[in-house]
Amino acid sequence: MAQAVLRGRTNGYARHPQLVRFRRSRRPVRCIAAFLRTVQAEGARRGYAFDAGKIARGGRVEPIDVTRGQLEFEWAHLLDKLQRRDPERFEALVAVRRMEPHPLFRIVPGGVEDWEKSGRDRRNGEENG
Repeated sequence: MAQAVLRGRTNGYARHPQLVRFRRSRRPVRCIAAFLRTVQAEGARRGYAFDAGKIARGGRVEPIDVTRGQLEFEWAHLLDKLQRRDPERFEALVAVRRMEPHPLFRIVPGGVEDWEKSGRDRRNGEENG
């Protein structure tokens, strides 16, 4: 779906905030393909079926900068979901203090991205409208 959005072939999920990081790259479709290839390989390693044939052709891409604050925000969001949906997996991961980002991402200093949506604005502690 993300590839179709980045190619302008669908309106579904067109405003998904996570796609901002790919849109900002010089080659958004190649970047999402590089991202998905790693996700597919990890999924296969874990025993999941994921049709790699649906991933766009790739090529060399430059790393995408992701702020440390954004990475921490996404990690906290994942843990929150797991605590409610899969408490056993949550317990296995809650002690992790340093997660490894996707190899496409280069971690840089900074806070939560302005495009991030959440019920609570973790940048300044105020509720979002």
